[in-house]
Amino acid sequence: MNLRAFTTWKVGGPAEWFAEPGDQAELIALAAWAHGQGLALRCIGAGSNLLIADAGVPGLTLCNRRLQGSRLEAQSGLVEAEAGEPMPTLARKAARLGLSGLEWAVGIPGTVGGAVVMNAGAQGGCTADWLASVRLLDPANPGAPFELPGHELDFAYRHSRLQAESWIVLSATFQLDAGHDPTSVTALTSANLHSRTSTQPYQQPSCGSVFRNPEPQKAGQLIEALGLKGLQIGEAQVSPIHANFIVNTGQASAADIAALIQEVQGRVMASHGIALHPEVKRLGFEPGR
Repeated sequence: MNLRAFTTWKVGGPAEWFAEPGDQAELIALAAWAHGQGLALRCIGAGSNLLIADAGVPGLTLCNRRLQGSRLEAQSGLVEAEAGEPMPTLARKAARLGLSGLEWAVGIPGTVGGAVVMNAGAQGGCTADWLASVRLLDPANPGAPFELPGHELDFAYRHSRLQAESWIVLSATFQLDAGHDPTSVTALTSANLHSRTSTQPYQQPSCGSVFRNPEPQKAGQLIEALGLKGLQIGEAQVSPIHANFIVNTGQASAADIAALIQEVQGRVMASHGIALHPEVKRLGFEPGR
């Protein structure tokens, strides 16, 4: 299975083994099979913030985007969502019930699982602010899913301890603020989406923001100040709309994108003395793959 269709950049090579589990039980069974076969196991969601090598990846790749579903309690503000639930979908559901807290998430091009792992955020909000707990699976012990409270995930800017673990997110529970006017929450949610779509290149394949902001500086501003909008390697291009986006203008390869990331990093370091760190997770680039 070629993974190009499963990433928002529309690049990437084949998976040695691939599956899309339809529910948590199937995912757990597949993880147990991979463990028994001694296969490396990777899990992807919407494929945003993800760069998969042109040569592909070994082992079993699971795509959790079919693991969708959520339960929202209008009175308590408690929201439980499966790992494959799109964050924009969850944000809109919450808004319609007058639950405040996820208005920022309507423009996040990812799933609940990915948002937890990356501590996704936008417009002043982030996952860590509202996450109560997360249900996880350890591929080394797939028969025993477990739960951790949000405060044990070592959240920081675009970081959680899950980035250093092999655990797979099965579902997450958020504690939102209840009792708000649904019309007002929906209006703010829609305004946030308009703000993002009007200033970012949503019409071309990208991964969202490529680099973490080196606070108090903004990565996009540093890149734009060097006149790098439109810089291109192969068919990968620094977006003319937003400098912290790299877009696939047609048939870009993962190698094109990786080279452009490195070129931008080098130029920003040479001119500003600032190291830009990608938000992007890479698969298949490690030695020996």
